[in-house]
Amino acid sequence: MNTTANSPAPTLPTDEHADLLEALDKHRGFLRLTTRELTDEQAGRRTTVSELCLGGLIKHVTAMEHNWVEFIRIGTSAMPDFTAMTEDDWARRADEFRMLPGETLADVLDAYERTAARTTEVVAALPDLSVSHPLPKAPWFEGEASWSARRVLMHIIGETAQHSGHADILREALDGAKSMG
Repeated sequence: MNTTANSPAPTLPTDEHADLLEALDKHRGFLRLTTRELTDEQAGRRTTVSELCLGGLIKHVTAMEHNWVEFIRIGTSAMPDFTAMTEDDWARRADEFRMLPGETLADVLDAYERTAARTTEVVAALPDLSVSHPLPKAPWFEGEASWSARRVLMHIIGETAQHSGHADILREALDGAKSMG
């Protein structure tokens, strides 16, 4: 598991905790790898017809992971009611997917590292991954479902892996560099 140089790896309650965090850390590493040796300008450049850029993808994954970990920690109140979001709310959310003026790749990666450390801290404090909360209101969630911390971690892993694949495409379109192969 990736930890900062000054902090030891935390003691985790179960092998399941360790396995899920290790899988997440692996996909975080793939995502970070797509930004190696880039300038801020390159990290903010759109390389396909989509609005996505490499720095923006990392900003989005950082925000997504932060919000879901807060959901694990405190429940539904950590998340917005997506059914009540205004156009301005959606515009602010769209800024997660781009590098804004004054943002640097180093700062984006640093925020991602801090979020990863916080995730590990929260998960390490959970004796049981079955703790569950009702999902926030959103058009993409059906009914009155609840997710456990385990399910949330699997969701974060899936999102990170998916966006890592998007990042590979963006990087290859930028300068031909590939993460693998």
